Amino acid sequence: MRNFRIKRFLKKAISWAGLFFFIIAVIMLSVQLSKYHLSDIHKALTDIPLINISGACAASFFGYVALSSYDFLAIKYIGRTLSAWKWIFVGFVGFSVSNNAGHAILSGGTVRYRFYTRWRFKANEIVRMITFSGFTYLIACFFLSDLGWLLTPSHAFEDLSASQWTTNIVAFISFIGLLIYFGLCRFYKKTITIRDVPFTMPSVQMALAQVIIGSADILMASFVLYFCLIPFVSVSFDVFLGVFIVAQVLGVFSQVPGGLGVFEGLFLAILPADANVAFLFGALIAYRIIYYLLPLLISGMAFISYEIFLKYRRKKLLENQEK
Repeated sequence: MRNFRIKRFLKKAISWAGLFFFIIAVIMLSVQLSKYHLSDIHKALTDIPLINISGACAASFFGYVALSSYDFLAIKYIGRTLSAWKWIFVGFVGFSVSNNAGHAILSGGTVRYRFYTRWRFKANEIVRMITFSGFTYLIACFFLSDLGWLLTPSHAFEDLSASQWTTNIVAFISFIGLLIYFGLCRFYKKTITIRDVPFTMPSVQMALAQVIIGSADILMASFVLYFCLIPFVSVSFDVFLGVFIVAQVLGVFSQVPGGLGVFEGLFLAILPADANVAFLFGALIAYRIIYYLLPLLISGMAFISYEIFLKYRRKKLLENQEK
């Protein structure tokens, strides 16, 4: 009886932790934007042409579609099926929270646990899904960090030997990581059991799908900033993409929510010296708003609306049972 109560308490605590991390995400985003005056934010947005803002918003939308596809792949990995609107919904809410709160497995994972348990997924299945999604992002980071290393312009690290050294190490580790992962997917067929949760390596085809979907997510994120930046800086997309990937991956590995500070600092440092810092500052503000703030606000409204709907439906069911 005592064990049952403990398990019930833990289940409720994990479920409500999703709401807790959503609040944390809001607080972290507020902290990120608090150092900017409203006039700075207004000027940053008004200085960017409307067509560029529209392009950035479209890229952000498709980026979150790609992020939601992480859940589709994870559901396929565990051999389950689920309505498309459900995995899109939970993927969007989960990633909008984890992008802002940081520590994606913990913050986004608790959001997923709250939803998937309602849809009759077992706890060990959710653990497998979250683990698989974590590897999807990690493998995409490995691939893109090597791509970014190849694309980053030669002038990027002229006065930043420490950054160059760090980037070279990350690229080397990423290359080895890709070799190991795809090697295991191809040759290792045994089941790995960790605390009664069974894991198997995905097929090579699914591993390739992980790379494609994960890369599409980061590629769309790069378009968000690129559309905000090109009115002020003349830079080709391949050069920009190399800089963005290096900054993004190092920001993710830092585990700072949204890569705050790490991302901006490195990105500003490795762009051409003749770039106008004030305009870059404005473009980065716009990027934060479009890729972090707006999805969090939209997912917040969707999250609250869904909770209200479930409460209303539960109330109606109880009323019908009493009649």
